[in-house]
Amino acid sequence: MITTTSLLYPDAFLSPLAIGEAVQRALDEDLGRAGDITSLATIPEATRAQAILVARQSGVIAGLPLALATLQKLSSDIDVRAHVRDAARVVRGQQVLTISGPARAILTAERTALNFVGRLSGVATLTADYVARTEGTKMRICCTRKTTPGLRALEKYAVRCGGGFNHRFGLDDAILIKDNHIAVAGGICAVLERARAHAGHLVKIEIEVDTLAQLREVLDTGLADAVLLDNMDLATLREAVRINEGRLQLEASGGVTLDSIAAIAATGVDYASAGALTHSAPNFDCALDIEM
Repeated sequence: MITTTSLLYPDAFLSPLAIGEAVQRALDEDLGRAGDITSLATIPEATRAQAILVARQSGVIAGLPLALATLQKLSSDIDVRAHVRDAARVVRGQQVLTISGPARAILTAERTALNFVGRLSGVATLTADYVARTEGTKMRICCTRKTTPGLRALEKYAVRCGGGFNHRFGLDDAILIKDNHIAVAGGICAVLERARAHAGHLVKIEIEVDTLAQLREVLDTGLADAVLLDNMDLATLREAVRINEGRLQLEASGGVTLDSIAAIAATGVDYASAGALTHSAPNFDCALDIEM
């Protein structure tokens, strides 16, 4: 029997609780108080149907466990056959899932299931495009916290499906000192001393810098684990790598686009973070075709 776990990308974790909560919220939003009144009015209860979830473009699939959970939430009598699992590359016209069961449940689940697959496959596909342009370098492409409210775990999972890596999930799992923290705390040395005194032994500390002078100051303190190089041009990134001499992990951020990512990777930085992976990913075109 196919399960949500069997459809997950095996190299990226997504909590069953996150899947269940997201599906419940989406169905609550769509069904409202009276349910799918169109299907109730037009489709006899005993009617059964078969449907095919089809990719209408080429790319990387993600979100199939959520589509399955949506269908199963509406009927225990749904049978799903998966032709691929999350993180698979598909071509236009390829069949992804074959679904059979009560027609009402399939029709009611259609839009919610497609919304999940379209959104997450869009993130995975865009991420894969970024990753492809860094091939042959050591750099990893990472997402940010610029995610859709309520969907962060899902979107960060989709980034992993596309071959990217996750930055911190929230404010509580790593210390990232930005320019405003530095300004309020009274400078780089002061803010790093406070962060180091507070951080647990497993908590990493990253600090944002805008200039090479700030980078040198961070290196002199010996208190950071990583440095975010904010909006630096390529020449400055290369110089930052030279100055750093491999001491700290370097992350490029700001101005990271599909057009610029290859050149950024070639500078020798360890990471590049791009909010576009989640906030600007186009929807992946997919459809649910009924076959009676």
